[in-house]
Amino acid sequence: MEISSSQVSQKLSATINEIEKVIVGKKNVITLLVVALLAGGHVLIEDVPGTGKTTLATALGKATGLEFKRAQFTPDVTASDITGFNLFNKETNRFEFRPGMSMTNILLADEINRTSPKTQSALLEAMEERNVTVDGTTYHLPSPFMVIATQNELGFVGTFPLPEAQLDRFMMKITMGYPTISQELEILTNRSGNEPMDSVRAVCAAEELEQFAELTGQVNVDVSIGQYIVSFVSATRSHPAVQLGASPRASLALMRCTQALALVNGRTYVTPEDVSIMIPYVLCHRIHLKQDAKIRGVTSADVIRDIRDGIMYPFGKERA
Repeated sequence: MEISSSQVSQKLSATINEIEKVIVGKKNVITLLVVALLAGGHVLIEDVPGTGKTTLATALGKATGLEFKRAQFTPDVTASDITGFNLFNKETNRFEFRPGMSMTNILLADEINRTSPKTQSALLEAMEERNVTVDGTTYHLPSPFMVIATQNELGFVGTFPLPEAQLDRFMMKITMGYPTISQELEILTNRSGNEPMDSVRAVCAAEELEQFAELTGQVNVDVSIGQYIVSFVSATRSHPAVQLGASPRASLALMRCTQALALVNGRTYVTPEDVSIMIPYVLCHRIHLKQDAKIRGVTSADVIRDIRDGIMYPFGKERA
């Protein structure tokens, strides 16, 4: 049965509203996660502990009707914990596959930078290939599949920083941020009685989300907007403060995210504003600065602002 973009938008809005029952004042962050899910991407959340990262991922799984698993990454977590392993069964006299933590729809990789590079690379295959390989046999992961990884922006002792190749696999990098005083008071009020998570209901199903993802790819991207995306991404590679700019994968990710954002808003076409909204979340973690630029206090956000000023905006002047 065909479904219109407005019907999809209503369904997704209802999903966002369900998540807002437990995540107060963070509609923008929730929307970004829904966008990443539709676009088939993964999200890295960098923030301090206690801002609701785990709760957000749990609520997303519950509101979308998807299976959710949480992996607390520590140095002793092995690659087989992610991929799964073969275990010998004496009764059947044969090896049997035991699925790992990645065999789910939504995987929360908590403190991903605290596990070893070998384990990180195992997760990398699952993120990129949507399958895992154990003893030469490939197992396909459920669809949809999404990794929400977290890391503490301040704690670097005993960590293994993600290499550029793995950072590039994350479609977006976002932060939760602290709530305002009124929002924090609302959190206390909501949790003084029943657990808000118990009231979150499943609005979607896996089959519907797969259909929505297909519709995302059908959202129209005008040629001028495509040129703007490519020009913006390529400009990150030639900026004087940048050592390593964004790759063509970033262009694809940015286009896909703008299509998903348009669908969330009930449109069948991408606007320049969609691109402007998504640029910081898709590009900032893919821009690696020169050491002298870091010493001068230059940030990826500064680079993006410079590029905005030097590139022609589609269909006229950018709104303030």
